[in-house]
Parts: sequence; C-alpha cells; structure tokens
Amino acid sequence: MSRAIHWISTFLEAQSAEVGAANNTLLAYDRDLRDFESWLSAKTCDVETATRRDVEAYLVACAAQGLAQATRARRLSAIRQLYRFAFEERLRTDNPAIDIMGPGRAQRLPKTLGEDEVNRLLEAAPRVGRTTADRCRNGCLMALLYATGMRVSELVSLPVAAARGDPEMLLVRGKGGKERMVPLSPPARVALGVWLAQRDAGQDLAREKGQAPSAYLFPSTGAAGHLTRHRFYQLIKTISLEAGVDPGRVTPHTLRHAFATHLLAHGADLRVIQTLLGHADIATTEIYTHVLDARLTALVQQHHPLATAARRETPAKPSSEDST
Repeated sequence: MSRAIHWISTFLEAQSAEVGAANNTLLAYDRDLRDFESWLSAKTCDVETATRRDVEAYLVACAAQGLAQATRARRLSAIRQLYRFAFEERLRTDNPAIDIMGPGRAQRLPKTLGEDEVNRLLEAAPRVGRTTADRCRNGCLMALLYATGMRVSELVSLPVAAARGDPEMLLVRGKGGKERMVPLSPPARVALGVWLAQRDAGQDLAREKGQAPSAYLFPSTGAAGHLTRHRFYQLIKTISLEAGVDPGRVTPHTLRHAFATHLLAHGADLRVIQTLLGHADIATTEIYTHVLDARLTALVQQHHPLATAARRETPAKPSSEDST
C-alpha cells in the first residue's frame, strides 16, 4: 500500500470512529480522494508533497472535465479535510488547501409537493401491496415519513423497540449517531399500531419456523435485516402511480421536504423545524423559507386580481400566420 493510500485509509477510519460519518459519506470521501491521488500520480506528484498550486490545478482539471459545481466543491471539501487531518496528526506541517476558495454551490430549491398531493399519497399507500401485511407496512411507512420528516435511512432502520407502547414521540438516530425526538401525529400513531400488529404476527410465524426475531420495525430477510432504501424508493414510485401523482416528482426525500415546507407554511418556527429535521446548521433549514417564498410568489401571480387583470390586458403574440 502506498503512503498516499495509507493516508486516505487512516483518514477514513478516523472519520468513521471519531466523527461517526455515515457509510455513504465515507464512500464519497474515498472516491474523491482516490481521484485526487490518481491525478497527482499522473503528474509525478503525491499527497504528501502536493502544494496549493497542485490542488488548484486539480480543481481546474475537474472543471475542464465538465464536472458540476457541486461535485467540485465536494472534492475540495474532501481534500481540505484530508489535509487538516494530516496537519493535526503531524503528517504534514501545513494544509495546502486551507485558503483555496471553492467554486461554491449553486442554490437549488428542494423539490416539494402540495398538501393535496401528499394527502393522495397517504390515502393510496394502504392500497398498495400484495398482502394485507404489505399494505399495512406501506401505509405506515408513508405516514411516518410525512409525520416526522425523517431521512429514509433513519426510517427504514428504526428499531422496533422505539415504536412500542403507542408512543407520542419517536427516538431517531441521525447522522453522526446524533439522537433526536420527533413527534407523531394521531394518524401516524394509528398507522403504526396497525402495522405493529401485522408485523408481530409475521414475526411469530417466523419464530415458529426457527427464525430469529428481527430488531427492526420494518424487517426484511435481506442482508441489512431491514427494508432497504432502494426498495422503499421503488415502493414510493408505485404508490405515486396509485395516487395519480407524477412518480418523477416523488421520492422519499421529497416527502421530507414537504414535511418542512408545510410546517413552515402553517407558522412553525424555523428553529423547531431545524430540530425536527436533525440539521446541524440553521442555514440548511433556511432553504425552506426560499421554497415558501417561491410558492407564495407563484400564488400571487396566479390569483391576485391585479396580476390576472394584467394578463388579460396583455396583447396576445401574433401567430406565425399573422406575421407572414
């Protein structure tokens, strides 16, 4: 193993052990840093000796490849963190990336759904599935997702112990192992109770066959032991079709955005939403104020008397036949 690869491996181990970085985060760091290391090697350089000019040249090369602004910003962030780690561990006496200005990230408003669309999804979910148990599970998944705003990974990996006793709140383990409490709405509690009865009956049958009981609320026979994110993604597309909502607009994360946007629209405090979503920085949550502003602007333009009057008074563009 080269010293550069050893650096990367050690950095990733530290991120996992000390920061509690998620597996997907670690995989992204690994891809980005190995790409950087490979580029340096082609330039007869390495991570140990790279200078600020080398890092900047790498970012220029990334831009020349046509990589998105967000991708380049993420790669620079990974490089910065690697060198910060190297500096703190005294592997280097400097951080060559510390003062480099990144390309920034273009602000994109998260896609969301209207309240009517969400209601249709919630009503459709208990109708989707081959068995009664499948239908109860799907109804519970959608009800919990919209009621709590959980990340899909948090939802599918919920331990069943957290859902026992008709709880008014769920304890959720989020990014970095941080825990938070999220309240359950009455409809979500009903859906949870219905699913628990079905789940426990299925577990009893499995136990009679000699199978070990599952610790998860949404058990699966797969390697993970619980419903996977990929499987839930497929389910939500089927539910969208049943609900008559464009599947291209619906993902598990879209329901998380809808949760936050609808709360804000109904007067919830931004700090409360930050806590419920598990955001470390309030700036991340503030994006939903822009979503709300955009929706309110569109609402005014569509329905305000002055706006509709202006549209009526605007002369229509001449057709191609009129201009000839």
